[in-house]
Amino acid sequence: MADPVVEAVAAAHVSEWAAVLAATARVAADLDLAEDCVQDAYAKALLHWPSEGVPRRPGAWLTTVATRRALEHRRRADVARRKLSLLIPADDVVDETFPDDRLRLIFTCCHPALSQEAQIALTLRLVCGLTSAEIAKAFLVKEATMQARITRAKQKISRTGIPYRIPHRAELPDRIEAVLDVVHLVYTTGQAAGSVPGEDGHHRSVLGERGIELARMIRLLLPGSAEVTGLLALLLLTEARRGAQVGGELVLMEDQDRSQWDRELIAEGLALVPEAVAPGGRFGLMAAIAAVHVEAERWEDTEWSEILGLYDLLVARWPSPVVRLNRVVAVSYVEGPAAALEQLPDDPALATYPYLYSTRAELLRRLGRLDEARVAYEEALVFTSDPAQAAFLQRRLTRDV
Repeated sequence: MADPVVEAVAAAHVSEWAAVLAATARVAADLDLAEDCVQDAYAKALLHWPSEGVPRRPGAWLTTVATRRALEHRRRADVARRKLSLLIPADDVVDETFPDDRLRLIFTCCHPALSQEAQIALTLRLVCGLTSAEIAKAFLVKEATMQARITRAKQKISRTGIPYRIPHRAELPDRIEAVLDVVHLVYTTGQAAGSVPGEDGHHRSVLGERGIELARMIRLLLPGSAEVTGLLALLLLTEARRGAQVGGELVLMEDQDRSQWDRELIAEGLALVPEAVAPGGRFGLMAAIAAVHVEAERWEDTEWSEILGLYDLLVARWPSPVVRLNRVVAVSYVEGPAAALEQLPDDPALATYPYLYSTRAELLRRLGRLDEARVAYEEALVFTSDPAQAAFLQRRLTRDV
């Protein structure tokens, strides 16, 4: 039988970690010290809750214990005078319009002075509470490599004096875009390989879950942002289709059993789309495209003209090579595969992108040009690192061309 205290502490780790750490960091002015204090608070919970009972507000109990230890440590070590603070205290720069400390933590982790790799690692470590080992397994690198990446990021925060604050309102549109990019990448990294068998597959699936949790958290903290709403809608509508994957294999949307889609997630995501798409932002348009897909009862019912129109708007808003490649797929169902083949982007950024070659292969297969399709599938295999994608491409080569 599971220990109820252990379960309560585990639940508090998932639901309260970010809030407890964010509040403690504001007191400690040092991320390492804040982490130590929060970890100690969770350890104390395991010791005290069996006899005292699980508190009515576990997060408040943990925050009190962690911040009290941080204050004691600062007084004892006289941190303010004897060492450079890792964080500029929030009290001097805080925008009280956004009083939740978790936003300060998120914006600190996703500061533009940090590389995107560092932003992702810090977000998963500090906001999501994953260990360095868990993050390393999710990204298929050594634990020492990931720990060094996190340490360097913290040192850069200290060295450059990155403030522990929410950006000023004039900075917010640019900074929130970087935050949403990180959350989207966290989710897509897990979603791309979440069904791969084995321990690494399990850890990567955790990233998909944490990406949605982050999107929910940011929408709760910034409810007026259409782009935040758009990201959450996109992730929900994407996640809703995960159940149609079979045994870890990649199944194209046209072949998926739509009865396996999660209708609750679809309903939640669709309800958000009107709010998200109105300003015409990037994630709102991507969510609208996902909405058209899930609203079709059958693959044959997909409104490809509507999808193509949305891609035209998205390309104008965000003319990335990947978006233009995805638009080509919509072109193939509106104007035919021959027209789509002529519009494949010729961009050096896609030179090693496996989906460029697999898209070309699919178009050639639909045109009956099987020898050329085989070459394209083989090129895609060279560049893919996703086992599920590689298995799909191999099946195409052996069965279909």
